[in-house]
Amino acid sequence: MKFGILGSGSWGTALAKILTDNGRSIYWWNRSETAIQQFKARHHNPQYLPSAKFNIDQLTLTTDPNEVVRNADTIVIAVPSAFAMDALDQLDKNIFEGKKIVSAIKGIIPHNNLLLNDYLKEAFNVAIENYFAVLGPCHAEEVASEKLSYLTFTGVDEAATAQVASFFKTGYLNTVLNKDIYGVQYAAVLKNIYALGAGIAHVLDYGDNFLSVLIANSADEMAGFLRKAGIINAEVGYIDHNAVNQAHNNYAASVYLGDLLVTCYSLHSRNRAFGNMIGKGYSVKAAQLEMSMVAEGYTASKCMHHINQQFGADMPVAEAVYNILWNNLPAAEGFSLIESKLV
Repeated sequence: MKFGILGSGSWGTALAKILTDNGRSIYWWNRSETAIQQFKARHHNPQYLPSAKFNIDQLTLTTDPNEVVRNADTIVIAVPSAFAMDALDQLDKNIFEGKKIVSAIKGIIPHNNLLLNDYLKEAFNVAIENYFAVLGPCHAEEVASEKLSYLTFTGVDEAATAQVASFFKTGYLNTVLNKDIYGVQYAAVLKNIYALGAGIAHVLDYGDNFLSVLIANSADEMAGFLRKAGIINAEVGYIDHNAVNQAHNNYAASVYLGDLLVTCYSLHSRNRAFGNMIGKGYSVKAAQLEMSMVAEGYTASKCMHHINQQFGADMPVAEAVYNILWNNLPAAEGFSLIESKLV
């Protein structure tokens, strides 16, 4: 299987490290020719995860995304959701024919509030059978330092999903299978919003007791949205530890609750860091300029606000974050409004 990667940020770099550690040669798209030349000279990404060293002989680096897709049969898309259309619109409309797509995007395409699989179907006629998503909990920084992590791969075809996942299993990374394409992607979007809220709460000096209540309520809020969206089999206590493959949708497992917890608590979390700055009184624009990485929760909060108008889930935490970020609601006032709604 020949892999290509679109996206050279921290997550794209982490996935490239995993694949090359497994002996794969990859085609890899970077927007900047200068960055490519620095990469070739230094054997690491000059902007992200500099501790992750690469064998340059395993990499074909290019500024042409069409070259990446043409020369690979499995394409990993790791561009932040806010910029995904800019990257994908450069591609020929029939270029994904016969290709497998692995989404590493944890966001919504903001132009039309679509998950990546729905956008690819609409714009490139990519069948859902050829679409897979890779999700955490898995911070890029810990992949770079080879700390044991777990990745969940989801797809409607269990055998094909297992095949794709097998190329990412290493001594420092375990893989888990899942069949819930819509549920895990929505969960990945929502956990970024809740992590942003956790960052705000931390700076507002609410303390650990409140933070645990906030995150527990966020988990329940996430589950409520998934049910409203038709994800009816996200159950708790649904694991067979003796099974060879765990292609189930256990809500308490890593890809749902686990990813929510690490994104809310970890110091590596860019969404929590973004929330910290908002809580301190930074404007959204100032916080974006301060960070060198994209916090997906900012755009996601607006996308999910509009998406939930269709489903009507009760989401006071997500709505409070949305109003703080997009409607200039003071952070302290926003959290004061949800205090009485938490249980």
